[in-house]
Amino acid sequence: MNPVRHLLEVDDLTAAELATVLDLSADPAPSQALEGKGMALLFEKPSARTRNSMEMAVVQLGGHPVSITGGEVGIDQRESAEDITRTLACYHAAIGARVFDHTVVERMASVSPVPVVNMLSDQAHPLQALADILTVKQVFGEMSGCRIAYVGDPNNMARSLGIAAGLAGAEFVIASPAGYRFDSVDLNRIASTGREAQVVDDPVRAVDGAHVVYTDVWVSMGQEAETDEKVDAFAPYTVDERLMSRAAPDAIFLHCLPARLGLEVTEEVLYGPQSRIWQQAENRMHAARGLLTFLLGAP
Repeated sequence: MNPVRHLLEVDDLTAAELATVLDLSADPAPSQALEGKGMALLFEKPSARTRNSMEMAVVQLGGHPVSITGGEVGIDQRESAEDITRTLACYHAAIGARVFDHTVVERMASVSPVPVVNMLSDQAHPLQALADILTVKQVFGEMSGCRIAYVGDPNNMARSLGIAAGLAGAEFVIASPAGYRFDSVDLNRIASTGREAQVVDDPVRAVDGAHVVYTDVWVSMGQEAETDEKVDAFAPYTVDERLMSRAAPDAIFLHCLPARLGLEVTEEVLYGPQSRIWQQAENRMHAARGLLTFLLGAP
């Protein structure tokens, strides 16, 4: 019997497995890997894109999604994360969890007899990164030689994107101010993919010649107390038309959404001709479908 596979971060996949997941994501007639089965989708943190994309991915695989709020189960209040996982595994073929603390999904995976998928934690956003790489691949075809420039806060999204880019064979560069940088653990983890992240201060230097310009909110959910400090620190890092003009002529703009117009990105860029945010959002569903097909071992 094959061991249960989980996805808590993108590098739970090898480079070859990532390529397989992307191929499965593009399949217009996916295997019915969840036919007659359910998937529990546990939301400690709410999300429009994650819930809709995951529910529809499960439906497209023939399964039945059951979305559950954090208040319904009371993680580590009413019941431990481990016992919640054991209970859900009695009914479902897979479990997804969107949580504040990454250790929660690690604990869930440690006891689960079915695949556990990290739908977002404070350390990682692997499903979004899969959708991002799928989008880049759709636009440019080959990932080799592709330069992905991330401008802004080195958060969970940036970390997962850097890992995914490395596994896919792309160049990854991040521009952020002093005091807001990947630590050595993050940099080593990205480097373990075979490609080191480039870290720079100047957003223009990062974006120069880039094929993909990516940003995310400067203040993530649950970090609202840091708003004023971060807005001041990141003010020079807004992605505007001037900055986009330094990218390659065929460059695209990506944002995992929701966006804060006038902060990390201007309206002209977010909704401009180079933006691929809606293609990227749709790919959350396709990438989730491909990943689940892979984790469940469907042909």
